[in-house]
Amino acid sequence: MADELRTRIRTGVLRPGQRMPTQAKLADEFGVERGAVRQALRILQSEHLLTNVSKGSPATVAVRPGAAVPSAWSEAEPQPAMAGLPLRMTEAFAADHVEVDALCLTAVSLTAAIGEPLRQIHAGRLKPAKIDVRVLLPSRNIDLAFPAPVDSSATERLQRHWLAHRNAQGQVLRHNLLTLRSTHGIEVDVTFRALPFTPPVKLYLLNGTEALFAYYTVQRHLQTVGQEHMDMYDAEGSRSVLFAFEQGAGPRDTAFVAQSRLWFDALWETISSDLQLTS
Repeated sequence: MADELRTRIRTGVLRPGQRMPTQAKLADEFGVERGAVRQALRILQSEHLLTNVSKGSPATVAVRPGAAVPSAWSEAEPQPAMAGLPLRMTEAFAADHVEVDALCLTAVSLTAAIGEPLRQIHAGRLKPAKIDVRVLLPSRNIDLAFPAPVDSSATERLQRHWLAHRNAQGQVLRHNLLTLRSTHGIEVDVTFRALPFTPPVKLYLLNGTEALFAYYTVQRHLQTVGQEHMDMYDAEGSRSVLFAFEQGAGPRDTAFVAQSRLWFDALWETISSDLQLTS
């Protein structure tokens, strides 16, 4: 519990000067007794990450001397996708109606990030009533800008490999979410559409109020494709650094979230097409 709360503080999910959830809420979230909660909070207080730890009012995230207090998580230091996205996704799933829109290359990071809130739903710590997920992925009918082999004669083999990977990740994501219908009675809708281009960036929109944005940085490297080592140009999306923007965190953030929503909806409703997760 201390490790998880420490991560939330250091990644900006819990901001300097912000009050912690009550000990009762923390005990319920982590499924522990209040004595364990107090012990975890004292550990963080000894590390100078929390102040005012007592049996009464909630503790407060410590403010470093001379440091400005961020107004939102979006002002925290950007995090790699695999570090920052699960935390934000879990918070988004605390809503009664969860809405996730994603534009990405294969949905690897998205599938992994949604795994954490799904675990908390199965543990009874999160209880959304409705989940809507929309995912934009590159079409199988285009020539991908990346991943692309340095030797163009291997293009078809690499395309087949990427397509199988895209479909497998999407099928896992859809299956894991739709299972909640029968296990928890949650209304779930998961829809995929195909883009006619290779996205140079990834974008996640959470409940219409947050936008998480990252660049796909293309590099040349050797990668195993089947049993073959292939020299290719590719981008590791899970290592992409996420920049977060939150509605209400200032004019720039609010405008970025609004424009990101308009951009995603425009792609969804105009030039994208139906996508089937089959070979």
